Amino acid sequence: MAAKKVHESLICKGLMEEVQRWGGMKQTGVSLRYMMEFGSRPTDRNLLISSQFLHKELPIRIARRAIDLQNLPYGLSLKPAVLKVRDWYLESFRDLRSFPDIKNKNDEREFTQMIKMIKVRHNNVVPMMALGVQQLKKDLNPKVGYQDLGEIHQFLDRFYMSRIGIRMLIGQHVALHDPNPLPDCIGYIHTKMSPVEVARNASEDARCVCFREYGSAPEVSIYGDPNFTFPYVPTHLQLMVFELVKNSLRAVQERYMDSDKVAPPVRLIVADGLEDVTIKVSDEGGGIPRSGLPKIFTYLYSTARNPLDELSDLGATELATVSPLAGYGYGLPISRLYARYFGGDLQIISMEGYDFAGTDAYLHLSRLCDSQEPLP
Repeated sequence: MAAKKVHESLICKGLMEEVQRWGGMKQTGVSLRYMMEFGSRPTDRNLLISSQFLHKELPIRIARRAIDLQNLPYGLSLKPAVLKVRDWYLESFRDLRSFPDIKNKNDEREFTQMIKMIKVRHNNVVPMMALGVQQLKKDLNPKVGYQDLGEIHQFLDRFYMSRIGIRMLIGQHVALHDPNPLPDCIGYIHTKMSPVEVARNASEDARCVCFREYGSAPEVSIYGDPNFTFPYVPTHLQLMVFELVKNSLRAVQERYMDSDKVAPPVRLIVADGLEDVTIKVSDEGGGIPRSGLPKIFTYLYSTARNPLDELSDLGATELATVSPLAGYGYGLPISRLYARYFGGDLQIISMEGYDFAGTDAYLHLSRLCDSQEPLP
């Protein structure tokens, strides 16, 4: 038994030394324009080149995150949920480094299956990290406010931005193997995506969540040209619009559910600007106090009931049943990261104190077709 512990300790030490070495290597960015041009010809040769690139690039990115998870302030690194996330990253790093050099089509296929499983392994990173932050909040002095935890906010911004990049690289490579891709799709990227159509689908999903929670849901009025299209990643836009509409529906529903008045609709406008495509989501839900606005993009603040408060001992399996971005304070900050990942942004303006008071969210989406900037 003692010999086994010594052996495991040596393996762990050797693994961490390799993680440190790879974490110090330079990360290579890839532009969306290159992804689109390269992915438009998913030949066996191009897929082999892509897998060889990922075989070297993914360990660097994953090692950096594993190192970060080891060195978090306020004891966050020692929280059980964060240790679980760290173990997922170490396991994925070990899988990648133990995979031999990719030399032919069969190697490429095996590698693709392996990174597909890595992506699945990390599906619950967001709620698991949220649980870790919840565990930290319970142990902190109540006098410690969100503004005192800047290091944690900066780490989480960096961590989740990197996660978006890793999942984009893996997802794009895997999607290029689809023998029957959707029309106008290059992997994850839809070259003729209709933001109005995506917004309509996301709004319906958000209304379903509202119905399930309250028994009814305000209407969502959508304005914009349904024939307008531009290149973007539909799954990213779906996530962002869902979060914004969900927040607005909740605000309106809670303001009007005990009122004799009919709840006003949430309004969503899609505008085709010269530089950006902008989606504006407006509600009459009463607005956010000015003192609350600096908090809405932090990871330690939410006005909704936190589902993790009642589930402090969740495992990975149970976490899969928690709706993503469902009230644990991560929806807006992560949505902003998704927008910024492609050079866009998310801004929130709010007004309170009058009958039609509410919140306006401006989601700016950068046009991707001409972007040659490397992605994070």
